Amino acid sequence: MALRATLIGFSAIIMWSLLALMTASSGKVPPFQLAAMCFTIGTAIGLVALITRPGSFRRLRQPWRVWLVGVAGLFGYHFLYFTALRNAPAVEAGLIAYLWPLLIVVGSALLPGERLGWQHICGALAGLAGMALIVSKNGLSFDDQYVFGYATALLCAFTWAAYSLLSRRFGSVPTDVVTGFCAATAVLALLCHLALEDTVWPQGTIEWLAVAGLGLLPVGAAFYVWDYGVKHGNIQILGTASYAAPLLSTLVLIVAGVGTADWRVGIACLLITGGAVLAAKDFIFGQSKG
Repeated sequence: MALRATLIGFSAIIMWSLLALMTASSGKVPPFQLAAMCFTIGTAIGLVALITRPGSFRRLRQPWRVWLVGVAGLFGYHFLYFTALRNAPAVEAGLIAYLWPLLIVVGSALLPGERLGWQHICGALAGLAGMALIVSKNGLSFDDQYVFGYATALLCAFTWAAYSLLSRRFGSVPTDVVTGFCAATAVLALLCHLALEDTVWPQGTIEWLAVAGLGLLPVGAAFYVWDYGVKHGNIQILGTASYAAPLLSTLVLIVAGVGTADWRVGIACLLITGGAVLAAKDFIFGQSKG
């Protein structure tokens, strides 16, 4: 059960690796407008699943705490991420925001029944080093004038880590409720768009397909499988393995002819893969003994 759920959760990481390419292909659609469009599609995915199972809409009736965690997690993360990018250089802000896998691994020690080992921390740090190697190929330059953006990016990381860890605490809540989280996020993103941005629609078939792809996969189905994974799988392995997303994203861009391969990609691959294997050491051996 745990192995299956962990693999299902890992599929979200694979989907997130398509985020950069699809976003780049979506044209000049503003961030909040793009989020509103994508989360609307993501909501449709859940609605289709609910409609096919009579009576399943009752599963959306959850305590207010569940809704607070879910909406704050999905919308809060994206709001803080976009705010960070508006107030700090993308590379530095992105690096800080991507501390969330490490925070998940460390924070898992607070969950009932979880044991945090040295291999989990070392594996997560190796993944962080590999990710940093990829995103900082042109160098890093933290400047005091961007302190608000950096702080927002850090809060962004804590938000997604907290959402993932608290979702684990609400393990009995069905994944169907993510449909409601996506719907609320779509509405809030639309309100932010109307207040902060000018509307720019995708141009041409490629851009519309990119938006549809975003809504179906990395900003849609990924949230459903991640929810299932963190609730029923090995959250420490998922946290460490999440550093594979920027590596896979880079490889996707290289294959698509958008990015270029260099020695950093190779070393990052070793660090991230090695870190994930190290974090999964006990889990793998435990499975083999069982």
